[in-house]
Amino acid sequence: MTSTSTSICAGPRAGRKEWTAFVVLMLPLLLVSMDVSVLYFAVPAISRELHPSSTQQLWIFDIYAFALAGLLITMGALGDRFGRRKLLLFGAAAFGAASVAAAYAQSAEMLIAARAVLGIGGATLMPSTMALIRNLFLDEKQRAKAIAIWSSAMAGGIALGSVLSGVMIEHFWWGSVFLINVPAMVLLLALVPLLVPEFKDPKPGAFDLPSVPLSLAAVLPVIYGLKKIAADNGVSPIPLLSIVAGLAIGAVFVRRQRTRRDAMISPELFHHRGFGPSIALNALATFAVMGSAYFTTQYLQSVLGKGPLEAALWSLAPSICVGIAGPAAAAAVQRGADRAQVIGAGFVTGAIGYGILALAGPDALWTVLIGAAVLSSGIVMVMSLVTDLAIGTVPPKRAGSAAALLETGQEFGGAMGMAVLGSVGTAVYRSDVKDSLAGGLPSGALGQVHETLGAAVAVAGRLKGRAGEHVLDAAREAFTHGMRIACVAGALVLVAAAVLALVTLRRVGTKGPAAGGGDVPSAGADETAARGETVSEAVSEAAAPVR
Repeated sequence: MTSTSTSICAGPRAGRKEWTAFVVLMLPLLLVSMDVSVLYFAVPAISRELHPSSTQQLWIFDIYAFALAGLLITMGALGDRFGRRKLLLFGAAAFGAASVAAAYAQSAEMLIAARAVLGIGGATLMPSTMALIRNLFLDEKQRAKAIAIWSSAMAGGIALGSVLSGVMIEHFWWGSVFLINVPAMVLLLALVPLLVPEFKDPKPGAFDLPSVPLSLAAVLPVIYGLKKIAADNGVSPIPLLSIVAGLAIGAVFVRRQRTRRDAMISPELFHHRGFGPSIALNALATFAVMGSAYFTTQYLQSVLGKGPLEAALWSLAPSICVGIAGPAAAAAVQRGADRAQVIGAGFVTGAIGYGILALAGPDALWTVLIGAAVLSSGIVMVMSLVTDLAIGTVPPKRAGSAAALLETGQEFGGAMGMAVLGSVGTAVYRSDVKDSLAGGLPSGALGQVHETLGAAVAVAGRLKGRAGEHVLDAAREAFTHGMRIACVAGALVLVAAAVLALVTLRRVGTKGPAAGGGDVPSAGADETAARGETVSEAVSEAAAPVR
């Protein structure tokens, strides 16, 4: 590493104020990730009170993810141009107001609209939070530690959301699962202006407004198609056409970004070594974790027969390991371990976790929990390091756009994991069920059992005696077999991802993202000495703090 890159890496260290601000910024992260799963146990109560149709029920779940995924790129660019703290505060106000509206919704339509606003608020909160972390922590080691904690918290938030949902529904009415957001948003609105300086690009140029609908039209059809494939447990023409249409519009969007000086996503981002590979590797990591979650959640409930809350509590067990893995990976790199090798090791660890899951039979709780813990730990190792690499490599003024691209890639990866691995498992399940139950059930009942494990459990409950037990045993064995095959496929994907990481990141540098990029602004000696005042004084013109 040259002396120039060394000075670049050694930014002023954050103090108590910055770490306190980081704790406050964790609030929106936890709430946005929890809102992905917070409705799991509220659906029966919502159905009793609001009487949504089957289509409306799907939209109550999916509109949040659609709005979040579709607007991440736009909101990241807006934060860079108009101020990340300003956008964060706007998102917190919208998220809090929408939470109240969702809690007291009087119809399915009102709840869908409130969930859409929650998604819009979430799309402002996520990239703003990550970009502000980039601005608050200029010291490479501190930033890596903060991002490792950030990644672990995000992974744990989804599991925590389902458990918290079950606890709230058990003691209060269904709207309480949304009201838990409100105190945190109020706290955020009160503390952020006191603790977090404003940051934005000092010379952002004009905003590329036509790119907003283009980005939406590129992202949403692909996410919809992948979710539809996962929900339908198989490929059909409409989802495929939706994905193709989204990819075609995406090509137009990319061409526009490459040819305009005022592009929403600056092509400059991809000039920094390691940024593009980080986006791809992060998407592969999310592919793995969401693909495994598709099976483990069903396994705990429908194969082992555990209730929803009990299954959610068991699913928290792997989070203990997850909370350690991210910081441990960051510490290893700081002590001199090669970043590419640690990321590759994380993918291999995830593949081992998939291998353990592939050993599970129809009654193997601890095998599944251990496999999930090993898998999740490896993936969080990867996500914490590639996130730090992506965010640390780009100039601070582009951190919002970089964070938005990283998180959009996560949405794609997660949807792809559920669609691809879910389809593999479903194909095996249907083949096994057809072979083991053919001729033993009425055609209507066989058709239901053939669709999903959940439908098979329902049919078995309606049958009497050994017939029901036979259907249940056959369906559980078929699902477990499908899970094992899908886990082998997932392990192969992660081994390939490990090779990809070693190849694409071998020249990025061992210790810090700036070593590969060489463009992270450095604070001067006078600013370092004055670190006791504010971060905005340290980043100077590079991050353009606004007082």
